[in-house]
Amino acid sequence: METLLDKRIVVTGGAGFLGRHVCRELESRSPAAIFVPRSAEYDLRDSAAVEELFCDTRPDIVIHLAAVVGGIGANRANPGRYFYDNAMMGLLLIEAARRHKTSKFVATGTICAYPKFTPVPFREDEIWNGYPEETNAPYGLAKKMLLVQSQAYRQQYGLNAITLFPVNLFGPGDNFDLDTSHVIPALIRKVIEAKETKSSVIDVWGTGTASREFLFVRDAARGIVLATEQFDKSAPVNLGSGEEITIRNLVDLICKLGGFEGEIRWDTTKPDGQPRRCLDVTRARKEFGFSAETRLDEGLLETIHWYRNNCQSRQLTSSVSYT
Repeated sequence: METLLDKRIVVTGGAGFLGRHVCRELESRSPAAIFVPRSAEYDLRDSAAVEELFCDTRPDIVIHLAAVVGGIGANRANPGRYFYDNAMMGLLLIEAARRHKTSKFVATGTICAYPKFTPVPFREDEIWNGYPEETNAPYGLAKKMLLVQSQAYRQQYGLNAITLFPVNLFGPGDNFDLDTSHVIPALIRKVIEAKETKSSVIDVWGTGTASREFLFVRDAARGIVLATEQFDKSAPVNLGSGEEITIRNLVDLICKLGGFEGEIRWDTTKPDGQPRRCLDVTRARKEFGFSAETRLDEGLLETIHWYRNNCQSRQLTSSVSYT
């Protein structure tokens, strides 16, 4: 078990949506310091900048959350960038952790790394049994290389590196930009703004038949910190709620919670993405006692309230897509 007391911890992406919650969770463990590198100061795609980061911070633990990511539309528009940026960050950070003898490296992958037609619920042992869904494949494969590198470095160099695979996250402070957001924040924004503008129609990509699983961001942060403390094996671990919902039912739920009673117009010319997503979360519960605590409707309601209180109305320019 890795005590975090008096440890120096680097959290890449620590100023982001998930990272802010992870840092708050870490603070309760009384580490010596939490360092959050900003891209303006440390470009994690550059080997010299990564070396400088490790020399400046001398971390005992690195939690790698930084990623370049978006919904289906963003993935289709940026396959090369999403592959290169995410792969380079992982390669350089794990190599630096080895050279600087960092005691633990925590890598976060993505549910997009799983094969397109993975049997439900997704078991970690299925992760190599096929190619990812095409629209997300470059991003998913780049993040899956974190698992390969972590396991290889553990085997050859003894680096204590673990790899976690969180499912789709949501919650207050999410990205509500329709060009890059995922389904829940995009739908919340459309519902609230449709109410404000008295619009009677919301456009949504796909057929609504695809399914997804969602994990509230504070639950995800708690799971990551628990794994940092208690998990020291090479096997990948899913982080999720274990509950599946179709996109059509999700849309209905958000409309109900947001008070929208108009028409949902499905654009079936747009892709559904992966047909189904739902994780087997047995390993996380067994290995470090993690289970999701926030129900989907509770988390959605909190996120809706946060958006209403913190985001100004802006004209929408695109439909909702999802990954």
